Amino acid sequence: MQLFRKLIKYYKPHMKLFYIDMACAFLVAVSDLFYPYIVKDIINDFIPNKNLRMLIVWAVVLLLIYIVKAFMNFVVQYWGHVMGVRIQGDMRKDMFTHLQRLPFSYFDENKTGTIMSRLINDLMDISELAHHGPENLFLSSIMLIGAFVMLMTINIPLALIVFALVPIMTWYAVATRSEMNSAFSQSRKEIAEVNANIETAISGVRVSRSYTSESHETAKFEKANEHFKKARGRAYRAMGKFFSGMTFFNDLLYLVVLIAGGLFVYYDKINVGEFAAFLLYVTMFLKPVNRLVNLFEQMQDGMTGLQRFNEIMEQEPETDSENAVSPKDIKGHIRFENVSFKYKNSDATEEESKVISNLTIDIPPGKTVALVGPSGAGKTTLCHLIPRFYEPTEGRILIDGIDVKDFSRLALRKNIGLVAQDVFLFNGTIKENIAYGNLDASDDEIIEAAKKANIHDYIMTLEHGYDSQVGERGVKLSGGQKQRISIARVFLKNPAILILDEATSSLDNATEMQIQEELSELAKNRTTIVVAHRLSTVKNADEIIVLTKDGVEERGTHEELIAKNGLYTMLYNFQFKE
Repeated sequence: MQLFRKLIKYYKPHMKLFYIDMACAFLVAVSDLFYPYIVKDIINDFIPNKNLRMLIVWAVVLLLIYIVKAFMNFVVQYWGHVMGVRIQGDMRKDMFTHLQRLPFSYFDENKTGTIMSRLINDLMDISELAHHGPENLFLSSIMLIGAFVMLMTINIPLALIVFALVPIMTWYAVATRSEMNSAFSQSRKEIAEVNANIETAISGVRVSRSYTSESHETAKFEKANEHFKKARGRAYRAMGKFFSGMTFFNDLLYLVVLIAGGLFVYYDKINVGEFAAFLLYVTMFLKPVNRLVNLFEQMQDGMTGLQRFNEIMEQEPETDSENAVSPKDIKGHIRFENVSFKYKNSDATEEESKVISNLTIDIPPGKTVALVGPSGAGKTTLCHLIPRFYEPTEGRILIDGIDVKDFSRLALRKNIGLVAQDVFLFNGTIKENIAYGNLDASDDEIIEAAKKANIHDYIMTLEHGYDSQVGERGVKLSGGQKQRISIARVFLKNPAILILDEATSSLDNATEMQIQEELSELAKNRTTIVVAHRLSTVKNADEIIVLTKDGVEERGTHEELIAKNGLYTMLYNFQFKE
């Protein structure tokens, strides 16, 4: 019931369409109830008494009823589906907005393809249920009640004989529903897994081709596909039991009516016209029963989708503290105080799973600090803690003396610029991608940022200039060009704090040297944290901090660390040995 209440709130903006849909469905149901009653009079009166005039009059009446019914059916089919699509659109908007506010840890633990399946496929099923569910339930109720009343007016004992089968049919439907629900829920999970495999395979198609591992990717897909086929097979087996059983009860009902009605005619309890009308009303009675049977399948998919929609909507989003501050002028003084961090769902012990342990670092405003050290020391994680992509498990991080937890996330992240090794470009134009640094920027400001990033001249050689498409994930650009666009973004953003996370490690030496000039220009007058494995890129940093799993191993300028002849010297000599 709680799920239904959450679905009902999405009807509220569309109640006008809902009432129109229900009114038209009601008129369609009432129209159907006229036909058997008119047939009874035609068989019993108009044909035996050769009353051609009344036969024509009622034929015209039926034709008018069918014309009205056709129009009502159009409204139900068209506007009813429009209402369902609008509800689906509202739910998709809410889910997408909610996903934008979920913490990074959620995306660490859930596959992109699975999330997409919930956003697209599940909401499609909910849309069908939102439209057809109330409509079919309402139509079926009117038809069942109407048919029952009409059957009772023809012959009460015969009607009671027919309706004695209804409780048995209902019991069977309820008994097989739980099995269907479980099976369809499992098949929904399996198709999400298939979607996740497809998304990964298509995104990584260049890697799989370069390693000639197409057969491996096909085998992975086939495995997920087989799981889905088996799960869907179990779902359809449960559905087959449901439908075959309901069809049997329908046929049994017709047999009971035929035998009992025949006996009633034989003993003059009803006449032939009433018997014909009774058969037609039984057919009409079974139509809503069959519609309800179909509704059960729709409910399985729709309710499973609604449950999966609700699972995402119940995930706790990122929130700000009650009295969050939004300072306009941040100097960029960063301080880590006894900071520890571990990722969730780790099978290791508490100490083994800690990526950062009791770390204390002070970074004065406007200074450039480099983080170096072996892989797994937590350098990138440290950078992700500053904009609160993750929260420290212990300790605190201060910016200008204020705990980052006391900043509004919007204000905090607006003052932090991130240039990472893995540049992500959105499928769109070069201008749109640079404008991510400041969506309110003018064309002149975007061009100026591109010039500072030394990418403007290249852009002007393209046929469409700044309106050139970059392709999915920037596939039409080289690594250096993508990196320069990401640097242009940060120039446009103009943050107080700059984080360079392996910003040039994936580039060749010549391109790296060129981009280092832009990065040096970008770092001027900003607090800059540089994560690097290539030590040649950090020699000029104000301070170099050597991190290991145990914390800060060494710190100082390049010259001071070389003089210490410690871990930094060993790493430096290893990189630059002949």
